[in-house]
This record gives sequence, C-alpha cells and structure tokens, in this order.
Amino acid sequence: MVALKFAFLIFKYFPYGGMQRDMARTASRLAAAGHTVDIFAMSWDGEVPQGNIQVHILPGSGWFNFQKYQDFIRQVQTRIAHEFKFDLVVGYNRMGGLDVYFAADPCFIERAHRQRSWLYRLTPRYRWFQGIEQAIFSPQADTQILMVDMAEKAVFQRWYQTQDDRFHYIPPYLSTERLQLHDRAEMRAYLRNAFDLPQDTILALLVGSGFYMKGLDRAVQALASLPEAMRKHFKLIAIGQDKPGPFINMARKLGVGDNLIISRGRPDIPQLMQGADFYLHPAYRENTGLVILEAMASGLPVLATASCGYALHVQAAEAGSVVPVPFEQATLNRMLQEMLSLVQGRDAQLDAWRDNGLHYTRGLMVANDGSAEALIMQRLAQQKQERT
Repeated sequence: MVALKFAFLIFKYFPYGGMQRDMARTASRLAAAGHTVDIFAMSWDGEVPQGNIQVHILPGSGWFNFQKYQDFIRQVQTRIAHEFKFDLVVGYNRMGGLDVYFAADPCFIERAHRQRSWLYRLTPRYRWFQGIEQAIFSPQADTQILMVDMAEKAVFQRWYQTQDDRFHYIPPYLSTERLQLHDRAEMRAYLRNAFDLPQDTILALLVGSGFYMKGLDRAVQALASLPEAMRKHFKLIAIGQDKPGPFINMARKLGVGDNLIISRGRPDIPQLMQGADFYLHPAYRENTGLVILEAMASGLPVLATASCGYALHVQAAEAGSVVPVPFEQATLNRMLQEMLSLVQGRDAQLDAWRDNGLHYTRGLMVANDGSAEALIMQRLAQQKQERT
C-alpha cells in the first residue's frame, strides 16, 4: 500500500478524554501501517507521540473560546494550504475545510433549540458554531462523517438533510489492555486506599471531562435526596478535567459535602472502576458515553440517563438501570436509592448485572479491535486520490 499523509485537527488534547484517546489510537494504527500523521492542536496535555506522528501546537487568540477556535482553524488552514500536501484532513471538532469529521459530539443546533432560550440563538457564539456545523453537514458539502452513534444521524439529517452515503458507522471500541480484569477484592481495597476511605465505604464513580454535561449537579441533588442513614457510608467520587468549585459548593449547601469527592483525571480509572460498587452517569446529553461501556467491561452495574447514546447498551445487556427521557430529577433520586438498597442488601441482582455487562462488552471487543477508524480513513483517502 502506498504511504498516505493524514492531518488530524483537534482543539485540545488531554490523555483522559474519550475522543482524544480515539484520535491517538487511530493515529498510532495509521503510523504502524506506514502512513504519516500530523496532528494540529491548540494545546497538548500529555505524552507527545513519536515516530510517524508529528504534533503541531497552534494556540488560538481571542477574547472568547469560539474566537480562539476560529483563529486556530485559520492558522491550520493556512499552514495546510502552503506547507503541506495531505491525502486526508480529519477534524475531531467541528470546523470547515475537512475531508472527514469524527462526530463525537451531538448535534449543536438541536441542543441550542431544545436546551437554550431564543436569546442564546442571537449570540455570535451560536452563529459561529451553527455555521461550522452547517459547513460539515450541508447537502452541498462533501465532508465524510464518522458516526459513533447512528441514532444521532437522524438528528443531523432533520436539520441539514445530509445524504445517507456520507455517514460511516464505527462500532464502539474497548481496549482489552486498558480493561484487563484484576481480583475484585484487591481492587475494592485499592480504590478505598487511594482516597483514604474506610474499607466498608460504599462507592459510586462518575468519570468524565465536563462535569456539568455529565450531570454531576443532578448526581449531587440525588445524593442530597437520600435518607440520612443511607448516606452515612456512601460516597460519590467524580473524576475528570473540570472546575470542581461549583459542585463542591452545591454539595455543601445541600448538606452532602462529606459525601462528594472530586479528583482530577488520573491513569488508573480501570482499576478504580473495578473497585467501585456501581457507576453513575446522569448526563444531560451525550452522543455516546464510552465510559458507560468501560464501566460495564469493569463489572460495574450502571445507572445512566437515556439521553446518553450508549445507555442503550445498558438496557440491551441488562447491566443496570436507565433513567428515561424526558428526565425528571425525582426519578433519578428514586433510582439512586434503589441502587443503593441493592448494594447495601448485597442483592443477587447486582451480580447478574455485573455478569451481563462483562459478557456483553466482550462481544463488542470482537466487533472492533481498534482498527475500524483507521481502515475507513485509509479507504476514504484512497477514494479521494482516485477522484483527483
């Protein structure tokens, strides 16, 4: 196969983001196949890859984030036009000038109409994000779209009438190395020692960057709704890249400050998951929610909201409970109390959920060994070469 040159564009890289890990894995697969990958980012937090992968840092300037993104895109497009010749330009965030867009985020305009007031839709930020989304999904565009959740395809098509043949489905990927199972009793002790907690503490995890979108505020309200006796030995640990202050203050005001622990992202998430009692993911809206599958693959019962794309796997596997849409806080409160009752009573239902989740995710690992994205990109690059 002829060596191909790929450009990957992403606003921010950090090692614990699901989209970021997808990008790094795909770049490594392409490089291992003899191709070259140049990654352009505004910022890079973590180990810089070697070999056939080059990283270019181009900080964007501007008063607001969308202005920084706009400046970054301008810089990248200028450099690509004058300094490089790529066979395929792949964007992991919305932006114009792409051959391929990795659709890790849900439809922006849909959220803007359902979750925001009409005043928001008058702002420069809205107009900019809607414009770059339209540049990707418009019928007049030829950007190919990699979808990790085909349910979102219908949403994009409702707003933009995007052609069917521009969508390419990617099955979920779960790393067998990342999700290697360890002795459960040892992992329970490991998790509690990591946060200096008594060994009889009941623990739920919430993992992800962007605590608000992951529903940490909903989780804190549900925590505050629990009977005091049920809260006594229960703690929620939230781990991710975000500002903890607002959620800590919220928990204190609601009288559950001692029940909430917030930690920055860390590399031992698989081990921590295997030591928790259940996983809590009451996100507002999420295209996929890979962490839900990672929790299932770690043997964790899951309590998630149906507004997460991968919550359907919890239902299909019978590996936990799903809060229906439209979301009601009272329903989450009740379902959290039910989950805790099962844990405290050591109910056999928990073992069934654990076994079901483990069995189901092993099947997903067979469907995608981690090469699906790289194979699609190679095919699209070759098709582009044939056209030109």
